[in-house]
Amino acid sequence: MTEEPLTPRDDPGGGTPARHEGTVRQRRRARTLAFQTLYEVDLTGHRPAEVLDRLAGEIHANPAVVDYARHLVAGVAQHRAEIDERIARHAPAWPVNQMAAIDRNLLRLGIFEAIYNSTTIPVGVAINEAVELAKLYGSESSSRFVNGVLGQVVGDRPPPRTDVPSGESP
Repeated sequence: MTEEPLTPRDDPGGGTPARHEGTVRQRRRARTLAFQTLYEVDLTGHRPAEVLDRLAGEIHANPAVVDYARHLVAGVAQHRAEIDERIARHAPAWPVNQMAAIDRNLLRLGIFEAIYNSTTIPVGVAINEAVELAKLYGSESSSRFVNGVLGQVVGDRPPPRTDVPSGESP
C-alpha cells in the first residue's frame, strides 16, 4: 500500500484517522529531510537540490515526502535573508552566524513554516514540530531556545486586517 500524496491543506477532520496519521508522519519525515538538507547546505555550501535528492535516495523516501521537503527547502532559501533578520531581532545575544548550526537551521525551518507557510500548516504545529526536531538533534537547551525564539517571532507578526470591506483587497 502506498501513502497518499500530501494536499495543500490537509483537513484533520476529513478522511479516515489512518489517512490523517499517515499525512502527519509524511510531513514529519519531510521536515526531518528538509532540516538535514538545510544543515548540510549551511555547513558545506553544497547545492540544496543535490543534497535533498541524495538524502532522499539514501532513505528511499516517498515522493510525497520529497515534494514537501523540497517545498520547505526552497521556501527557506527564498526567504532566508528575511528569516535570518527575524532570528537576529529575536535572539540578539546569539549572532545568527555564530549560533549552533542545528539551532539556526531549525529556526529557519520553523519560521518558514510558521510565517510563510501558515496557510498550509497551523502555526502551533510548525512550532511544535521544530521543537521536537530540536529535542532529537540539538543540545540539551536547543528545544527551549527554539521554542522561545519561534514564540517571539510568531508574536511579532502583525494581526490580520479586519477593516477591509468585502470585495476590496488590502
